[in-house]
Amino acid sequence: MTDVKAYRSYRGLPTLAGLATIGDAAKPGLSVEACVARLKRYHYAFMRLHEILTARITAEPIYELKTGFSHHAYLCAEHVAALRQRIGEMREPPLGLEEVPHPALQVFFDEILAAPTTEALLLGMYEKALPALDAALEQHLRDTNPLTDAPSIRVIRFARMEIDDMLEFGREAVGCLVDETQYAKYREWLGYLDGLLAMSGAIDGVARTLNEEKPARRFSIKPYVYDRVPRRDERFQDVWNQGVNAESFLYNPDLPAKPKTLMMLYKRLREIDVPEMMASIIAETKGKPWDYYRDMSRQLWDEARHAMMGEVGFVALGVDWTKARITVNWSHRLNTECTPIERHAVLYFIEQGLMTKTGKRYEWEVGVESGIPLIATIQDYDWADEVLHAQLGRLWYIPVIGEWKKALEYGDQCWTRILSNWQEVKDKGLTQHANWWPAIYTQACAAWNETPGAAALAFAETYEGARADLKGVTGSA
Repeated sequence: MTDVKAYRSYRGLPTLAGLATIGDAAKPGLSVEACVARLKRYHYAFMRLHEILTARITAEPIYELKTGFSHHAYLCAEHVAALRQRIGEMREPPLGLEEVPHPALQVFFDEILAAPTTEALLLGMYEKALPALDAALEQHLRDTNPLTDAPSIRVIRFARMEIDDMLEFGREAVGCLVDETQYAKYREWLGYLDGLLAMSGAIDGVARTLNEEKPARRFSIKPYVYDRVPRRDERFQDVWNQGVNAESFLYNPDLPAKPKTLMMLYKRLREIDVPEMMASIIAETKGKPWDYYRDMSRQLWDEARHAMMGEVGFVALGVDWTKARITVNWSHRLNTECTPIERHAVLYFIEQGLMTKTGKRYEWEVGVESGIPLIATIQDYDWADEVLHAQLGRLWYIPVIGEWKKALEYGDQCWTRILSNWQEVKDKGLTQHANWWPAIYTQACAAWNETPGAAALAFAETYEGARADLKGVTGSA
């Protein structure tokens, strides 16, 4: 009989396809039943994290957190999908993936969802939930057999890599936003979260005790209600301003490409309103297959990425983007005046309009013509993303409405209905629709060491009578 320690591979080659040594693989590890039980709890944790992050995007005013939550929600959605697939491979019909693993674990995540402030949310998410999940995944790698459970290990290793990125973001965010006074305010609550984890047996359930007392609630004693109202931090000024029609400038054949890049960057940064709106669709649409939530979260993240592309573009060109008026009108009106399917209808209609020759291809061509390589790169990837988004709309929106033409008409009607408040917001004193364009253009020309062009500098068209696709707000061409 060959001793495990004495066993040698051919000419000392790595054993077992590089997965492990023979000695490590010779240990029994987790049974399929025990492995699946843990995977289901990781799945539940990622699903709840996705819910929490998505739910807090719209009302979170701080732009960097809004975009960070968009990214992390998408990552969690992908890991939910990967775990669902892996569990489905392991003799598990029916999967039972919608079941709550333990009441205390449910309360744990409910508490973080209901955190009353940004600071409490950051602490609960990045100092409790994600570290606990990472610890459970790390323990799984120690406990399972590296050969027999290799597919699960691969899923877990990818998850831990991205959790590490999320944790780094969270550590920096907490360091910037949570001072000692605020931390002290939530210290007792954080200890309470630890108690809920202990009661549930931690994320993986392995340390579960015989104590089955009903977990008490604190913040979540009042059920969380999704907040549809988009909020922005103090850098976003005059957010109801519709005084500069970026599309009218961009599509004007008599204006040069270089200043058009500024309008495209404005349009990219303005896309922060899409995650604000899409989060409401995801949060308020129940009962869909998980692929729906993953795909919608991917598009939400892409739109947040587009906003950051605009931010980067402005900074790289030496322009202070806060001098532009990044509006909230679109997401606010869709979220507060429309149903989820009406919001999706508008989203799909816009995406289809971007597929025409005056859409994303044109913007990329303008970027190339401008002679600014970064702008060409931004528009190249923006175009690719929007092609994907149009496909996702065909997959998830059209079947709800019935057929393509009807779906487009419905989106057109919904969009026109919510973009006709130019005079209303002015009358309410929310904005005077000031023309911010000359200041932005002049600043860019100074950075370029160029004299502003007279025609470009004089641009003063507004959104008073037109939508972003230049169609009249009353529906007239």
